[in-house]
Amino acid sequence: MLKLTLKPGDFIDIGSDIKVVFSGGSANNIHLLVDAPRELDIARNTAGKKVGKSPYYRESGISAQAQKEITNILMREKRKQSAGIR
Repeated sequence: MLKLTLKPGDFIDIGSDIKVVFSGGSANNIHLLVDAPRELDIARNTAGKKVGKSPYYRESGISAQAQKEITNILMREKRKQSAGIR
């Protein structure tokens, strides 16, 4: 399995005929655009199938300490920008 990190507008080519574009996301949703030949059937996993337990898992979040450290770094950078320091 391939795991990718994409920014809005980034895309994945599958073969020469299929392009999957990440168009953004919100909360617990991601938005994908799939460009493929009309003769190719594309169905999301809930269409026509019983949904069972997913073989995939959600990654655990980062620790409270790491969150605090990231917040401190961002605040420090914001203060630098406000002061015009680079």
